[in-house]
Amino acid sequence: MESGIAIRETKFAGVFSDSQRIYTRNLTPGIRVYGERLIRINNEEYREWVASRSKLAAYLKLGGTFFPFERTTRVLYLGAASGTTASHVSDIVTEGKVYCVEISPRSFRDLLFVCSSRKNMIPLLADASKPENYVTMIDRVDIVYQDIAQRKQTLIFVKNMRAFNAKAGMIAIKARSEDVTRNPKEIYSESIRKLESEGYEVADVIALDPIEKDHAMIAVKGK
Repeated sequence: MESGIAIRETKFAGVFSDSQRIYTRNLTPGIRVYGERLIRINNEEYREWVASRSKLAAYLKLGGTFFPFERTTRVLYLGAASGTTASHVSDIVTEGKVYCVEISPRSFRDLLFVCSSRKNMIPLLADASKPENYVTMIDRVDIVYQDIAQRKQTLIFVKNMRAFNAKAGMIAIKARSEDVTRNPKEIYSESIRKLESEGYEVADVIALDPIEKDHAMIAVKGK
């Protein structure tokens, strides 16, 4: 536990910075999720949000401008894995929900442990490409956030945006999961065209290199 560091809230709700690193206020004081640094300031505890471990943090560090998360936001998180980024989203949406969809049983076991101390994180062992299998388990969603490693990522994202009538969404495109032979920029452009053809307004696009090679974050506003 460290102290004596000066941090300030950024223009994004629930995100803080010391000018070099970014942080979220720890919803579960004293508990780390992935070995991240904890600091205490004025009786509040903050967790470092490590950009090399989180594509959403990398997006912010690289100048991302679209951040639709608020205190009461309800998030559908596709590809939650072991809960690293989802836990920081949980810190931000303190009065909302983070519905965490993960298909891997091994990662899901780790996710369950994280969710056990975070009451606004709801774990769902499910296939993100089949929202019809979990749509009845979720009351309402404001934002779809997707980070999955498989083909047809944009199609899966659109299916979930439609299923939940989400007002905004963010998708971390993994170019090499789509086609290892193509230029990643071509894949990003193709995804943008698909999203626009479905009626979504692209609000921001940020390539995540060099933090995440051959990845880009695309943010959209709902219909």
